[in-house]
Amino acid sequence: MFKNLNVALYVSGSIAAYKSLTLARNLIKKGANVRVIMTDSAQLFVTPLAFQTLTKNKVFTNISEEPDEKEITHINIAKWADVSLIAPATANFIAKIANGNADDAASTTLLATNGKKIVVPAMNDNMWNNPATIRNINTLKNDGITIFSPTKGYLAEGYSGNGRMIEPELIIKKLENKLSNSNLLKGRRLIVTAGGTREAIDPVRYISNKSSGKMGYAIADAAIDAGADVTLISAPSKLSANNKTKLISVNSAADMEKAVRNNFNKSDILIMAAAVSDYRPLIYSNQKIKKNDDNLILNLSKTNDILKEITKTKSNQFVVGFAAETQNLIENAKNKLKHKNLDMLVANDVTGNNTGFNSDNNKVYFIDHTGIISETDIESKKNISKKLIKLISERIDK
Repeated sequence: MFKNLNVALYVSGSIAAYKSLTLARNLIKKGANVRVIMTDSAQLFVTPLAFQTLTKNKVFTNISEEPDEKEITHINIAKWADVSLIAPATANFIAKIANGNADDAASTTLLATNGKKIVVPAMNDNMWNNPATIRNINTLKNDGITIFSPTKGYLAEGYSGNGRMIEPELIIKKLENKLSNSNLLKGRRLIVTAGGTREAIDPVRYISNKSSGKMGYAIADAAIDAGADVTLISAPSKLSANNKTKLISVNSAADMEKAVRNNFNKSDILIMAAAVSDYRPLIYSNQKIKKNDDNLILNLSKTNDILKEITKTKSNQFVVGFAAETQNLIENAKNKLKHKNLDMLVANDVTGNNTGFNSDNNKVYFIDHTGIISETDIESKKNISKKLIKLISERIDK
């Protein structure tokens, strides 16, 4: 996997910079080609000579130095790199990346890079938990940059906290997983729906549900990481979509159905993770309904079953549905799988306190026509999304 992989290793000014020497050495042992780019502050902790000795490549430290008049060094490295690994990444350097700053060799080279970027933070726990850092990390994620989050451990300040850079061995393992998944759906066109639709009662009120969209957005991210061309059809959500997705914003079930139909024939995979309203008000009031009587009766009509209708038109598309249930989970899920002509279904019980709607975690069952494929423990929706993408990749076109 690492054989002849070109890795640009960015080192910023943290005491954890000494770990990057081991990281560079381990990458080289696995067959990677490594070039190192250092910030000025990083050189206060580790010398460029140490990295040059290990990598057998000159370390890039100064944007004004151009040893070869035929090349522009930072552009050359940016084009050369298959993976750009920022380890350690300080709070300051993360802020630079998030805001597109380019005032030194490292930030300028990274800004010119279009390939895979992986940030490995290292900082004090207070800095890691600061709202500014949280905003910057979220910006990087939305830009499609992978974060290998820090761990809890002994910090330079002399106490244990969550901000310690993960060890080089774990970075290598995570990078292996990242690279192994990067081609699972390469070239595939995938639609994922997310969020809870809104059915208008009048200009200020609507019927909806508790869906936050977290599952659908996590699936979109996982599909992008797997190389897919992703269209995200989202009901209103507070979440920010990955910049690599084609985002289509909708409100009602009818809006979502139209968007799905418009894109379905051009897709290879459809994952309906949205919580689509089953009913809508029969009559929409153009004016705000006044509070006159003690009771207000709303007449509701069924919305179209998007999944059931769309699968009637499918050719070779692989279609995945979701079943959020409060009782008889597996039985109801298997019935939905059959009656809606799905290839796979993800089922979860939404009555749990730590799973389901609005939670960052879930516990699901993956089901196809053979029965339960597997079930997860309570784990992050991000991890569940990766498992779903892997299962799809193993079954599509088979």
